[in-house]
Amino acid sequence: MHNIVVLISGNGSNLQAIIDSCTNGIINNSQVTAVISNKADAYGLKRAQHANIEAVSIVATDYANPQDYDQALIEKINNYQPDVIILAGFMRILSANFVSHYQGKMLNIHPSLLPKYAGLNTHQRAIDAGDSEHGTSVHFVTEELDGGPVILQAKVPIFATDTIDNVIARVQQQEHNIYPLVIQWLLSQRLSMQNGYAVLDGKKLPPQGYAAQ
Repeated sequence: MHNIVVLISGNGSNLQAIIDSCTNGIINNSQVTAVISNKADAYGLKRAQHANIEAVSIVATDYANPQDYDQALIEKINNYQPDVIILAGFMRILSANFVSHYQGKMLNIHPSLLPKYAGLNTHQRAIDAGDSEHGTSVHFVTEELDGGPVILQAKVPIFATDTIDNVIARVQQQEHNIYPLVIQWLLSQRLSMQNGYAVLDGKKLPPQGYAAQ
């Protein structure tokens, strides 16, 4: 049985998709063993509790500096002997030491078609730019913010009448589809990170990931 640790900061809709995918076999022979949040009031912690998963909050203000926080986070994560660490809306910049410790076994999902719109407010930035399409990217985590090699992207249209809520809902639906799929690839050893590239089934993926076109 593979162990998955999920890091969150908020609602946890991707967390729920991962929990459900472990239940229905999309993520095979795996379980979410812990959900850790940097915010004590994150709703995703309640999702974990409802699924009988250990829910933990580690709040930065309890630590003298970011390095101490990240070290405490590492120690807590390691208690669960994770096969993968999944960032699902974890709104915190991780230190180089933390990233290095889990290099190649830590994934993130970002709400844009990377490398476009790294950072925050991606949906509004896409609307403001007049983009006709937007989307989401699953990538390996590296020291560069939202800069690790992309594994898989999903595109959605942006229509002239869309509100930001329309775009967010459309993107999240795709996130819930592709994130469990990539997690299964990693756990089944089809996917790896080699020399700074994502490699699937022995083939180096292009910059926009699998099925780029």
